[in-house]
Amino acid sequence: MTAFLIFFINLEICLEFIRTKKTELVQKNLNPSEITPLEWMLINQFLHELKQIDSQCVSVYYPYGKGMETISLLQETKRSESLEKIESKIEKRIFELKEKPPSVGKFTKTLCIFGWIKNDKVNIKEIGTSKKLPYVYMVSKRPFVKPFYDVLKIHHDVLLITLDQKTARIQKFNGNQIVQESKLRIDLQGRHRKGGQSQGRFLRARQTKIHVFFKKVASKVRMMASNSDLILLGGIGPAKSEFFGEIDSKLVKKCRFVKNLSFSTPQKDIEKKIIHHLYQHRKKFVEGIVAKYEKLVKEGLTAKRNDVIYKALKMGAVDTLIVSTDYHSDPKFKNIIKMLEIAKNTSSKIEFAASQKIIKKLEINDSVLAILRYKIK
Repeated sequence: MTAFLIFFINLEICLEFIRTKKTELVQKNLNPSEITPLEWMLINQFLHELKQIDSQCVSVYYPYGKGMETISLLQETKRSESLEKIESKIEKRIFELKEKPPSVGKFTKTLCIFGWIKNDKVNIKEIGTSKKLPYVYMVSKRPFVKPFYDVLKIHHDVLLITLDQKTARIQKFNGNQIVQESKLRIDLQGRHRKGGQSQGRFLRARQTKIHVFFKKVASKVRMMASNSDLILLGGIGPAKSEFFGEIDSKLVKKCRFVKNLSFSTPQKDIEKKIIHHLYQHRKKFVEGIVAKYEKLVKEGLTAKRNDVIYKALKMGAVDTLIVSTDYHSDPKFKNIIKMLEIAKNTSSKIEFAASQKIIKKLEINDSVLAILRYKIK
């Protein structure tokens, strides 16, 4: 009886701990699958440095613990003499990282290494992330960073609008960096004073002034919104809802309301909100691609078998290659790695699917899917 009581008490303690952790996550508005603001910031900074590389680059992503398999893959693929020099240095670096892997998160799940030649010298940059990224081994004109963009929501352009009825702050983010900022303000009397115009006339004049102000803000938003993937709109009070009506239909599609956002919101919390909405935005985007694929199946403009897709890639017939982030767990991953490089170098779009729901639905654990530009025999 005593043993049962102790077991019951321990069980209650464990359940309470789980409930507390869940509550903390909800309070922080951070989904367990989402990257933390600190790791997101550090990877954004890393990719900002990679953007300076303007030469042929070898990009390698591999799961931690799979370094020797990756070295084997590099050795069995024959490249030009200059690329072989880069790969040789990457192989050496992989071996060194086996014991002490770097990570910008709490642990290392994926290692990413980039190598290129500048002034006849081989340069190497690497980063470790706590999130699972697809296995990649690719040579391209510049570093291949699409997995960061798709899976970790790095380096997206986001327009953040914080406003009330008399003040607006518009910030354009590229990743975690503010690349453009504008502040607008009007003098607005809050209450009707005794004497002078009637209260009705005062309220109409006040509303007209607010309306003109919102139009000016909307005009500024149109100027700053070019290339923005997402527009986030927030602020205390009804101003954001009133302002929403001033945005044109093209920008409305990109716009999302943000809860608990004010002019005093800390930068860390702002980044957390941006990350959350980027994950939601990507989810809807991938769902749209899946819907397009399912529609085109009936028209014969898709391919599912790896050999057919490989042939279509060689012909330049692939519009979009849909790849699961889980594919490296299957022996066929080497064929998929080749397909990724061909797709990158033939201007086919590559889209990585990280959602387990979508991966299961499309059955792409050990294969890829393709949307075709035209039918092939």
